[in-house]
Amino acid sequence: MSSKIVCIAFCYVGMATVAAQNAAPLKLKQTLPLPDVEGRIDHLAFDPAGERLFVCALGNNTVEVLDLRKGKRSHSITGLGAPQGVAYATEFNRIFVANDNGGILKTYDAKSFQPLAELSLKDDADNVRYDEATKKVYVGFGNGGIAIVDAQNGKEVGSIKLSAHPEAFALEKNGKRIFANVPNAREVAVIDRDKRQVINKWKTDLASGNFPMALDETNHRLFVGCRLPSKLVVLNTDSGDVVAKIDISGDADDVFYDTKRHRIYAICGTGKIDVVEQIDPETYKTSTRIDTAEGARTGLFVPERDTLFVAIPHRGSQQAEVRCYQIE
Repeated sequence: MSSKIVCIAFCYVGMATVAAQNAAPLKLKQTLPLPDVEGRIDHLAFDPAGERLFVCALGNNTVEVLDLRKGKRSHSITGLGAPQGVAYATEFNRIFVANDNGGILKTYDAKSFQPLAELSLKDDADNVRYDEATKKVYVGFGNGGIAIVDAQNGKEVGSIKLSAHPEAFALEKNGKRIFANVPNAREVAVIDRDKRQVINKWKTDLASGNFPMALDETNHRLFVGCRLPSKLVVLNTDSGDVVAKIDISGDADDVFYDTKRHRIYAICGTGKIDVVEQIDPETYKTSTRIDTAEGARTGLFVPERDTLFVAIPHRGSQQAEVRCYQIE
């Protein structure tokens, strides 16, 4: 083979390598403005049939309703008290909003936005999860509890006691456990949903400030975002053992697992989305970090749309908005 042909071959290999390195796993495809929304933005929920996004504008005391078809806000639910968590129940077309102030869980009709029910959990109602199989809503609250609420009538039907305030939690789809971050106790609580009690407590190997969480049920892995230091801690859900620890950017508040691509997306308040590749259940590698904006630490991964939504608060010249990233 001539030296010229060898040179050309190496050039093509080099070009292919550069192209692979430059192929971003996330591409910004749409920006949804949140005019006049001030303060911190917390968690989000999605209405698949209506193609709507519900955004907890905590500092604005509103939930912003975004029409994804039209690319703009269609409604604001006002009169809230620092809304932190939101869930949407498709079967009932209802929105559940957890408020920090007074620990109030409010239920709304998702068509008229009229209030349907109100439940007082006394203090700091926070993360909300909807269990479609049982038609129950789970709400973290107060100094250590998860309330269980009937989605049809908005009434509390039970509760689970924890050692301190819960942050993010994940419900098994093919099991009866709930995994809950309890950062003030420096642990992950493992809950039996049927017994409504803690059956185990797992540590995160000296990493603390464990706020966000995601679950890979197929591979028996739990991903816990920690802030002190900034690590993604991977736990084995069969044993509770620490499988891996990966450096991530600071101030993570939402973590999502992409089953199709075997990736973890960590949304971090330092202005980054960290993309972590799951090479196998034991091995993980950060592939890229995508710039967002300071204070942007919450979002929502919607796998059926191959989209990651990231909430951007108003800071300085940066106006409040939600950025929609297409996942490649």
